Amino acid sequence: MNLKKGITFFGVFSIATGAMISSGIFILPGFAFARTGPSVFISYFVAGILGLLGILSVIELATAMPRAGGDYYFINKAFGPALGTMSGFLGWFALSLKSAFAIFGIAEIIHIFTGVNVLISGLITCIFFVSLNIVGVKEAARFQTMMVTGLLTLMVIYAVSGISELNMNRFTPFVKDGVNEIFVTSGFIFISFGGLLKVANVSEEVVNPKRNIPLGLISSVIIVTILYTAVTFMITGTLDGEAFANSLTPVADSARNFMGETGYYLILAASFLAFFTTANAGIMSASRYPMALSRDELMPAYLGRVNERFKTPVLAILLTGVLIYLSLLLPLDVLVKAASTVILTSYVLTNIAVIILRESGLTNYRPSFKAPLYPFLQIFCILLFSFFIVDMGMDAIEISLALLFLSFCLYMVYGRKKKQRESALLHLLKRITDRQLVNNVLDDELREVVINRDEIEQDNFDELIKDCLFIDMDGPCNFENVLEQTAKAIAKETGMADGEIKKRFLKRQEESNTAVSDFLALPHIVIEGEGKMFLHIVRCREGVKFTEKENTVKAIFLLGGTAEKRLLHLKTLASMATLVGMEHFQDRWLTAKDGTEIKNLMLLNERKRYN
Repeated sequence: MNLKKGITFFGVFSIATGAMISSGIFILPGFAFARTGPSVFISYFVAGILGLLGILSVIELATAMPRAGGDYYFINKAFGPALGTMSGFLGWFALSLKSAFAIFGIAEIIHIFTGVNVLISGLITCIFFVSLNIVGVKEAARFQTMMVTGLLTLMVIYAVSGISELNMNRFTPFVKDGVNEIFVTSGFIFISFGGLLKVANVSEEVVNPKRNIPLGLISSVIIVTILYTAVTFMITGTLDGEAFANSLTPVADSARNFMGETGYYLILAASFLAFFTTANAGIMSASRYPMALSRDELMPAYLGRVNERFKTPVLAILLTGVLIYLSLLLPLDVLVKAASTVILTSYVLTNIAVIILRESGLTNYRPSFKAPLYPFLQIFCILLFSFFIVDMGMDAIEISLALLFLSFCLYMVYGRKKKQRESALLHLLKRITDRQLVNNVLDDELREVVINRDEIEQDNFDELIKDCLFIDMDGPCNFENVLEQTAKAIAKETGMADGEIKKRFLKRQEESNTAVSDFLALPHIVIEGEGKMFLHIVRCREGVKFTEKENTVKAIFLLGGTAEKRLLHLKTLASMATLVGMEHFQDRWLTAKDGTEIKNLMLLNERKRYN
């Protein structure tokens, strides 16, 4: 069952924005200022530019494959199930740990004002977010939009109120340890933009993903970059440098300087909303990893079941909630750093995936948004994010490698036993070596993704096309040659003798010419039995002779069905005639490189459907 589409542009914007605005602005600026001094706002601006560059490849993949699991799904289809499984588990742990950090922040604020134990308030908060996400993604996205609106409003009030209090003398000396430190610090705070991947995880639930994913993500990065730059500029100009460098709550301390206790509580409310938005977006997106893994038979199937009432993956959400709560029991400092390493690794792999998918020759890799400057942008991002990973340190890398090993063991024990799957990497190898390594299974799967993305209505004729046999014949030849090539396959499908199949088609042709034009022929017969229907498609670029007049037929649809399928039989004939009459159909039929492209031509179009 497909997930319900309930996330609009504002939902995409709010999920991305809420995922980014939390510790990145309420905690990290003090650490960043200690590194680079008053030029810290430039570091945030540069980090935002890098975030925008990094997300362009993710947007391309998300518009081509808007499926639950986001970066896991992309990596799985690009590299295969082994690396896909490892990526899925790492992403699940990473976003769960990030969400746990946000819930820990909420619990700490509650503890400050009420004295309630952190684990108790954390449990209540977890239950709230899990329940909200089970009820429906539309409701969760609406709640997210409300919180992000409130958060942005409070932050704008802070920034505007502090303009008159700015002391430009605090910006001297502008750079602490050289210009190079500005860019190094950009890498340190880049993780503030790591939450952008969360939108890709829920892309299957986005309304009109071709438009809303690019627009929502790009606008979110731009707005957050401007906000981060403005807020860090304001903190620098309103807070003493030493206090800024040693503060874990720099925004609140700055607000207290020029707005008094009112400003302090204003920012406290903003940070509370920020942790709420991060936690909500985290549970929403992290829960799609186990669902996507189960869909691909890399985890038990029951984890991917979608509740008929709420249209949400209830078990996956519950399991994610349990993982997040258990994470509250762990020391989060190194684990959050490890989560950052995992997210950076996802950026590296998604950029490699774009290169593999573009070069694979897959017909149904059809992104509605294409990252510019290919492949230079992707190569730049791969090198940049790899540098950031190394800069994280060995502790984070070792934890990530341990998680990789555990997930690989799970794949070897469970996922590897399932059927073999194709990947874009195999298609690329086939293209390079010219060997038959694939059977177009991945292309067929991506076609289904495009159909779901574009909400193309399907009818019985479409289902016949998906299952039909396609034959490319050399010619010129006649109708009897066509039957020689197809009769055995039809006989196997219908249970009739191949000689009988030929006889009936030839008799039908004698009774009435089935070539409806010099391009198209629709030979059709009635067969014995019940509930049977077949469609075989033949293309002959040099032409098939049916009569003296119709002697260059290029498209032949061999159709047959039992008596009770007569109405469907007639609708199918009407569909084929309508299809061939569409603009440019004949030219595209002749230039299509294979059967997959021929099927795409018939399935991914806007013809009238007969239900």
